[in-house]
Amino acid sequence: MGMGLLAGLALFLFGIEQMTDALKVLAGERMKALLARLTTNRFKAVFAGAFVTSVIQSSSVTTVLLVGFISAGLLSLEQAIGVIMGSNIGTTVTAQIIAFKVTHYAPLLIAIGFALLFLSRNERLTHYGNMIMGLGLVFFGMQMMSGATEPLRDYPPFVDLLTHLENPLTAITLSAMFTAIIQSSSATTGVIIVLASQGLISLELGIALVLGANIGTCITALLAAIGKPREAVKASVAHVLFNVVGVLIWWPLIAWLAVAVREISPAHPNLSGTARLAAETPRQIANAHTIFNVANTLLLIGFTVPMAALVDRLVPKLKAESEQEGRLQYLKQITEHTPALALDIVRMEVARLGGLAVAMLRSAFEPVISGDSVAVQRLRDRDDEIDRLHGELVKAVGRLSQENLTDQQSRQLHQYMAAANYFEGIGDLIETSLCEIGKERNRHQVKISDETRSLLSSIHQRVTWTVEESLHAVANRKRQHAENVIAAKAEIATLADAAEAHLLKRLTADQPRRTQTFRIETDLIEGYRRLYYFARRIAKVIEEGDELETVAPKESATGSTPSPTADSPPQTERVG
Repeated sequence: MGMGLLAGLALFLFGIEQMTDALKVLAGERMKALLARLTTNRFKAVFAGAFVTSVIQSSSVTTVLLVGFISAGLLSLEQAIGVIMGSNIGTTVTAQIIAFKVTHYAPLLIAIGFALLFLSRNERLTHYGNMIMGLGLVFFGMQMMSGATEPLRDYPPFVDLLTHLENPLTAITLSAMFTAIIQSSSATTGVIIVLASQGLISLELGIALVLGANIGTCITALLAAIGKPREAVKASVAHVLFNVVGVLIWWPLIAWLAVAVREISPAHPNLSGTARLAAETPRQIANAHTIFNVANTLLLIGFTVPMAALVDRLVPKLKAESEQEGRLQYLKQITEHTPALALDIVRMEVARLGGLAVAMLRSAFEPVISGDSVAVQRLRDRDDEIDRLHGELVKAVGRLSQENLTDQQSRQLHQYMAAANYFEGIGDLIETSLCEIGKERNRHQVKISDETRSLLSSIHQRVTWTVEESLHAVANRKRQHAENVIAAKAEIATLADAAEAHLLKRLTADQPRRTQTFRIETDLIEGYRRLYYFARRIAKVIEEGDELETVAPKESATGSTPSPTADSPPQTERVG
């Protein structure tokens, strides 16, 4: 009996995992796009969460998607709470499917899935084969558990155990613990319905066990968020808060809910005793599960704003978060995520890397132009964080590249890593070129004139703007940002040519160290040309990407004379 129950549960869990993995690949990108579009208000967010979870069959995957959107600034916590509410509704689809007597179709589904998986050479068909075979294994596992538990009807110790479970609090606690251990509320619900199909549990006990499963699944998500960024913790805490509040509301009303469910569920008055329980209770438990989650959403959807404020208080920002600039924040255990989400997380990490490069460039002008050796060294040290983050990113992306990615996802991954290499090149160029210029200026005690400083400042500001725009192009996947950078080529060349012409006029001026000053100033201009090259290459990489969004045109940089160096790789000492 124990072997049959454990084997059935193993097949059930394996089938759920196989089906979910296939759906991640087949529907992950579309589900991600749907979540992004349908979360403009809390009601749409609930629908999006319910639909996505019912398709992917995993509220945990939906929560992970939310973490990515919150971290990228695409969703507010209030909107995310709406999606979490909807994801709970989506999980009830599994219980409804299980409650139907479809287990006798399991062998046919396994056979069809196996044929598609092993006989087809089409990548998409093999994923469909995985999905169908996984569904068949879910039903087959249910059938095994049902057969194994049938003798329990007449097993006195088990009947006595169920008698002690009639206390709702005990049932809720044990169900929550069981769900947290096996990390699947769907599996717990499946076991509950199997026991009900054998007439072993009453509807009231089944409802209490389902309530416990709702708590157990969000505790698992909370444990998984330990050590993750604050956004991940907030999403998990919001999930726990919503489910626990829902259970507290319905715990005293279990008897009332059971009466209501019996009224709306199919009845079998021609049967009696255990046989009637076995015929009616599975469908009643599935309906109670649905009513519980739908009713909770309707009751609490008006409280998303105060709930978000409470979560913000419960999850304070840690000081340590600001000390992790050179560490990955989002790429933790990346193989657990959907490929579509994993790519979004890579983009977020590349954007963090670009943010460090932009911050380093913004602060570079004063130390290079007029700072002492300490200021120049402090600027140089900032590249260490960029190099460290880039190194960790390369390792994580290497692991991701070994996953089951589509051709489009592989291209996107290549584009993001190309952008990351260019951002790292910006940091290296500041360290090896601009900082060396600053050290040489100090060594020769060169003073930059106010007029030259003004011209160099204009170049610095415009080049910095192009690097910032290239960062926006990566972070937001907006085509207009990339086009702005590419269009700035002529203006950057004009500013650089004007500054060089000014330096040539001053070359004949009767001033000390004129030759050294001219060389330092022209090297600095060339350094900015090279920095713009990196910004332009990032923009071109992103512009060539798939499914870029288009935004309303912004003011773009234009000019007259193109720079001969803007399209050719810069000849720097160390890049990438």
